[in-house]
Amino acid sequence: MDKIKLTGLNFYGYHGVLPEERQMGQEFSVDVTMYLDLQDAGQTDKLAATVNYADVYRVVKKIVEGEPRNLIESVGEDVAQTILQKFLLVAKVRVTVHKPHAPLPGVFTDACISVVRSRS
Repeated sequence: MDKIKLTGLNFYGYHGVLPEERQMGQEFSVDVTMYLDLQDAGQTDKLAATVNYADVYRVVKKIVEGEPRNLIESVGEDVAQTILQKFLLVAKVRVTVHKPHAPLPGVFTDACISVVRSRS
């Protein structure tokens, strides 16, 4: 199946279980891979035959910068389900939410989750 990928969508949000995370916030990065058939879009060169990734960006931004969640798993689930609801051409979506400044004891590069959801 064909795919559209958006990687490194960076936002500032207030997700986490610790009070400091909710008060001070932190950076989050999101990667979205949408699986769909792009043949018609490739042949017709029409935006209506694909998914407008500017619209997807706005959906992700609204969720990540919106209501605080305890878990980035919840953020990823909301992004995945909203994409499947709003973009009917998408058959399957993978969403990875990165929390590079998670409050972990020690040196690390990234803490992230990935969810994969398909249209029923």
